[in-house]
Amino acid sequence: MSDRAENTLETASDGNQDPVERQEAEQAYILEEQIGYLLRKAYQRNAAIFGEQIPDLTPPQFALMARLSDLKSVSQNKLGRTVGLDVATTKGIVDRLSARGFLQARKDPDDKRRQQISLTPEGLAFFRKNAPLGIAVSTETLAPLTQSERRSLLRILKKMQ
Repeated sequence: MSDRAENTLETASDGNQDPVERQEAEQAYILEEQIGYLLRKAYQRNAAIFGEQIPDLTPPQFALMARLSDLKSVSQNKLGRTVGLDVATTKGIVDRLSARGFLQARKDPDDKRRQQISLTPEGLAFFRKNAPLGIAVSTETLAPLTQSERRSLLRILKKMQ
């Protein structure tokens, strides 16, 4: 970070920022160049494409089913962590997918307080039927990019995790 940028941050934090510096800092913030904004817009594109291809589920619901197809049976807490969801969101998704007959919960034989979550046969069949559509969603989301740009973007996003 430059000395000027550090000074701007320091004076902004103590409330004594010069009006010219404040104006420069405000002008330097261009929303369309901010990572959070760009990631949100990219996710919105992906979610819209997902909704067209797989209208019966949300992307987080599909992600949980995908993870369960790999892990087979796992605690609800661990399931949520492996897909980056908080406890409350995971519980809501598990409840909704269970109500549809896609998931089942069983007591963990090693810890009776814990539930082991797994796909039902219906849930596994639904996931397998729709997995190719999930791949198509990613392909369409990345369609504006060249093959090289796609590889670079995915590599960079994985590195940021």
